[in-house]
Amino acid sequence: MELFYIDRQPSEFFTLSEEESKHISRVLRFGKGDFIFLTTGKGDLYKAEITDDHPKACVVKIIETRHQVGKKNYSLHIAIAPTKNSDRFEWFLEKATEIGVDEITPLICEHSERRVIKDERLNKVLLAAMKQSGRCYLPKLNEAAPFSKFISQPFSNRKFICSTDTDKNRLLKNLYLTEKDALILIGPEGDFSKNELDLAVKNKFEMASLGESRLRTETAGIVACHTISLLNQ
Repeated sequence: MELFYIDRQPSEFFTLSEEESKHISRVLRFGKGDFIFLTTGKGDLYKAEITDDHPKACVVKIIETRHQVGKKNYSLHIAIAPTKNSDRFEWFLEKATEIGVDEITPLICEHSERRVIKDERLNKVLLAAMKQSGRCYLPKLNEAAPFSKFISQPFSNRKFICSTDTDKNRLLKNLYLTEKDALILIGPEGDFSKNELDLAVKNKFEMASLGESRLRTETAGIVACHTISLLNQ
């Protein structure tokens, strides 16, 4: 299924953006009469027929509409310290989107190696990963937030902080209850500071372990994401 992004709900005849039009006509070599699928990234899926394959303004006719495609029975928010190497953080965003994360917040911690985030570039990574994986929900990327400010925000369900200092018997997979929304904090390569761990516990976060191995930040993020996804299968 070739999936393309649109930024609003389409009318019966809809003109795609120049970027998507070029990809359809020049890269994929699609033409009049071919069928493609469109999504707003909010759970909608539209089957469309190409009526004009112009490379700058491809026009399609919507012939079938579905809603809440791939909607899950839980929501997962991961707040994670951006890695020093931007490619590793983009890899995390890509893979987490494929697995099924709903919301991501770059978390600025005491030991953070990178504090400047290029939202535009990261949103493009999320969009490409959504289309590639055939998902109809685009994860929400929040602005980077300081640790102390972020953890004081209200969250109505389970809140976990994953650290190498956690008792290895407190595995995330054993603490999490299926079909429940979850917020999971993942620290930088130097892990969370003791002050941050204490502050998180005071704010009702549960200490959780991802296993025996010492994981890179981006790997820990994927393990957490996959753990919650697998438990909800």
